[in-house]
Amino acid sequence: MCREEMRALGWERLDVLLITGDAYVDHPSFGCVLLARWLIHHGFRTGLVAQPRWDRTDDLLVMGRPRLFAGISAGALDSLLAHYTAFRKKRRDDAYTPGGRAGARPNRACLVYANLARQAFPGLPLVLGGIEASLRRVSHYDFWTDALRRPILMDAKADLLVWGMGERAILECARRLDKGAGADALAGIPGTAWLDRLDARGHPARLPASLANAPLVALPGHQQILDEPEQLLRLTQALEQQVHRGDAWAFEPVDGRALVLAPPAVPLSTAEMDELYSLPFRREAHPSYREAIPAAEMLRTSITSHRGCGGGCSFCSLALHQGRHISSRSAESILDEARALARAAMTSGRRGKDGVAISDVGGPTANMWQAHCALEEAAGTECGASDG
Repeated sequence: MCREEMRALGWERLDVLLITGDAYVDHPSFGCVLLARWLIHHGFRTGLVAQPRWDRTDDLLVMGRPRLFAGISAGALDSLLAHYTAFRKKRRDDAYTPGGRAGARPNRACLVYANLARQAFPGLPLVLGGIEASLRRVSHYDFWTDALRRPILMDAKADLLVWGMGERAILECARRLDKGAGADALAGIPGTAWLDRLDARGHPARLPASLANAPLVALPGHQQILDEPEQLLRLTQALEQQVHRGDAWAFEPVDGRALVLAPPAVPLSTAEMDELYSLPFRREAHPSYREAIPAAEMLRTSITSHRGCGGGCSFCSLALHQGRHISSRSAESILDEARALARAAMTSGRRGKDGVAISDVGGPTANMWQAHCALEEAAGTECGASDG
């Protein structure tokens, strides 16, 4: 998080800078921290700026300009949901901030941070990610203003948007840029979206060759939805179809441009999940903080066993973000983490000889660990469960 910590690691310059609306807690439940650990594991020097001030660029510049790109996330929650209740009442606290104080991140944090990063690092590729960007990747109804908003990339000063689970996409971004490619070379990475111009046929003009023969899911255009509001339902259905079938790309015409969505990233296999969650997370807040972070205390002894949701509940957007394929860790990986938690508790004296009480073992929904789809198996297609 600072130059002194870079020097302690022998780093002169960062490869990747991640900017997040959450405080820095070194725990796998915090998305930017998980991705930072993943990038470092693959050889990319990564720094984190947590909850920067948004009226100046100073906080983004403390570690210098990164060599490859900056990644931007509003944090574990949509920033407006972090600030307001369903009755649009201002919240008084934020569990992801030291002392639980509200107001440490701006409204529409992805837009604000992207604009701030563009000021701090002119010409640097910028990549949006996280739940706020992912669920606002196409035209969407905005509850807070009771209006239809354009895809978030139309308003953010970013080159690419990573939607869904980001390990594969962010690593591919780093690898492509590390080879000397420019931001244009990021188009086509599975699990991402970008803007293009429309050709004479009304299609994306510079479609990557990898998508030329792939199935297409055409989305209703933004103006079409404004003219016929019921088209928003068709957009939602088509987007879910594109996510769940796994092999199709999609595009939406918006104000004379094309929002292009690559097919979703392949879910992580069990071996990859085990590798990811075996990284050396400290499960503690950064030592620079002087006040407790409520989410850190709540999540300290939780264990993630799987991702994804096989359900299709109408009130939930989880499957649209994480997919319906279940990616599970092995039983031994989960047990190893539980043993590590017990050893850490005994070493710290937090639980003494009694070990540790694990608060939760699970995923984003009900217990779907190692679940799989028998219909897909019968059809001979990959299910993304225990074998990935």
